[in-house]
Amino acid sequence: MSKLQEIPLSVLDLVPIRDQGSIAEALDQSRQLARQVDQLGFNRFWLAEHHNIDGIASAATSVLIGHIAGSTERIRVGSGGIMLPNHSPLVIAEQFGTLETLYPHRIDLGLGRAPGSDHATMRAIGRHMDAGVTDFPERLADLRRYLDDAQPGQRVKAIPGQGTHVPIWLLGSSGYSAQLAAQLGLPFAFAAQFAPGYLDEALHLYRQQFQPSEVLDEPYAMVGMPVIVADTDEQARYLGTTAQQKFLNLIRGQRTRSLPPVTRVEASPHEMAMVNQHLGAAVVGSAETVREGLEAFLDRTQADELMVVTDVYDSEARAHSFELLAQLWQSPER
Repeated sequence: MSKLQEIPLSVLDLVPIRDQGSIAEALDQSRQLARQVDQLGFNRFWLAEHHNIDGIASAATSVLIGHIAGSTERIRVGSGGIMLPNHSPLVIAEQFGTLETLYPHRIDLGLGRAPGSDHATMRAIGRHMDAGVTDFPERLADLRRYLDDAQPGQRVKAIPGQGTHVPIWLLGSSGYSAQLAAQLGLPFAFAAQFAPGYLDEALHLYRQQFQPSEVLDEPYAMVGMPVIVADTDEQARYLGTTAQQKFLNLIRGQRTRSLPPVTRVEASPHEMAMVNQHLGAAVVGSAETVREGLEAFLDRTQADELMVVTDVYDSEARAHSFELLAQLWQSPER
């Protein structure tokens, strides 16, 4: 059996807003994608909290998770992630406790520390500049307490939330969350879709320092990564220029709405080096090329689960990419 058939396959959707497109269109395309991958047998569909970013429509992450869960049947739906220092742990427990009550055994709560935006937006959210720097473990402990069974004499309870035991993941792009997840015996997800440079070291730290818990007996690591599959390598590389342009505009401080693919991305060698650094974990190509690339990636990382990001401008091309990807997991012949 191929390694691809041995692990779950999941999806991270950033709900990209297309250039000249609308937010309503982006939200509808996210719903359609979730329905498609639900039917194709994918394991999870996660959404990420970002604020004041013109090209991303998932700021109200908990609301959108409810919308997606209500539009699908069996796939797990969750956050990749909720930026916990932006919020009261009690409020997040109430939100995800409500989601778990509405959609039992289908909700995941992935947590990060970053603000998900810039300093001006942090102030608008009401987040203190030092939030999450030293108090993240305390916030996490509070959140876990609100989702666990109520303790005798507990004065403040999450209602809904208390006793729902929503699965918690720690997310990160460095060693901090990897080590905290290991210490607490929680599952860990690494964001190689935009910061692949520290992937190997973070996974090593997580596995080396892992302590069994009531949640996990052994470490469980999921890796997010960009993947695009098309009928040919050339077509896939062409589709991939949408993501390249997005990172290029991010580097330049320009709008990051999704742009149509181009035959050549106009950028300096230094800019392209930075773009390629962000997309260093990307696997792009025909089905055979992607199969070889993903198997090599799994050999290197020993990931327990893959969560793919497919940033493609055309919704039909994106749907086709996921169809081809699902076939790699389902086909007995390689």
